[in-house]
Amino acid sequence: MKKISKNIILLTLVASAFFVGFFIGNKNKVLADSVTYSIENKSISPEDFKLYWKALSILDTKHPDSNTISSKEKVWASIAGLTQSYGDPYTTFFNPKETEIFEENINGEFSGVGMEIGIQDGYITVIAPLKNSPAESAGIVSGDIIVAVNGESVLDMTLNAVVDKIRGKRGTSLILNLKRGDEIIDLGIIRDTIEITSIETKDLDSVFVISLYSFTEDIGVQFSKAMGEFIISGKNKLILDLRSNPGGYLTSSIDVASWFVPQGKTIVSESFSSESGEQDVVYKSKGTSKKLPKNLSMIVLVDGGSASASEIVAGALQEYKVAKLLGTKTFGKGSVQEYIKLDKDTALKVTVARWLTPLGNSISHDGLIPDIEVPYDKEVGDDNQLQAAVELLNKK
Repeated sequence: MKKISKNIILLTLVASAFFVGFFIGNKNKVLADSVTYSIENKSISPEDFKLYWKALSILDTKHPDSNTISSKEKVWASIAGLTQSYGDPYTTFFNPKETEIFEENINGEFSGVGMEIGIQDGYITVIAPLKNSPAESAGIVSGDIIVAVNGESVLDMTLNAVVDKIRGKRGTSLILNLKRGDEIIDLGIIRDTIEITSIETKDLDSVFVISLYSFTEDIGVQFSKAMGEFIISGKNKLILDLRSNPGGYLTSSIDVASWFVPQGKTIVSESFSSESGEQDVVYKSKGTSKKLPKNLSMIVLVDGGSASASEIVAGALQEYKVAKLLGTKTFGKGSVQEYIKLDKDTALKVTVARWLTPLGNSISHDGLIPDIEVPYDKEVGDDNQLQAAVELLNKK
């Protein structure tokens, strides 16, 4: 089996179409080929399995197309159904084609539309379009529900199946049918090579703004440079914009939060089920050698596109009362996935733990609730959420 060498990573699975983010567990677990599982001490008894074998026998005997389906395809479909029974959209089975796509996109360049999606309330939902992506240019926004792709309904499809429908080569086009509130709209998108914009800074006279669009592997270095600009500016008012940031590397989220959370204090905990036998893991602040401005006043902007690593940072800063959160409720993606190869061609992505804030709150349950709720108003010429944050900081 292939050992996962990286520490906990929020892998951005593009599948040549869009981003699906998830963390991989930090234990670098690997299942040796010699390991076997006994059904006797699992949740399904041999007696229960008789029903499965009976159904398989009936299908093989009576269905006219039985001979056209290989035994491996039947096994793959059975495993896929098993993972779906857990009701967790982030626990899934990858058949050989999906495994190949997944591993290619982890290690290589990609083209697509540039957005992260997930399942929310049973619907395929846009978590966030990436900055400067075809999806953003086409007008896709966080919270859009994907109803159909090129005229074909996806309402009963799995996340992986929708990936397959949306993915495609650079320069090709597709039409997404979206539900946005009470409105149904069609948007045409031309797939392109995705270049991730990670960070931008802006000096707004009295307030300094750092916008983080993704927690890439090197964001710790980039964020240090941005903080250096802030310190040199002589200001003590800071806005950290995490809106439409779907996450990234856990190590990068720790690097960012460590600027503001006292050294040695908990930033996030990885909580496993009692049945797993795993010990919970606590990630603590590294602190910073740089002196922050005295009387630092800070606001973190969040919305429904703020997920995973973004929620780890925002949750820690909120609970340590370093900053107020302003905007709308975050996505609520706080689970840890482990990628396990079953054989050379197939794999499982399994939820193995939950992320907990410093006070022990699960990010997955409801997301993070902002201290100051300000819905985004697209009718306003300027960014009304940013303006509200600036006005609030200037009152202090």
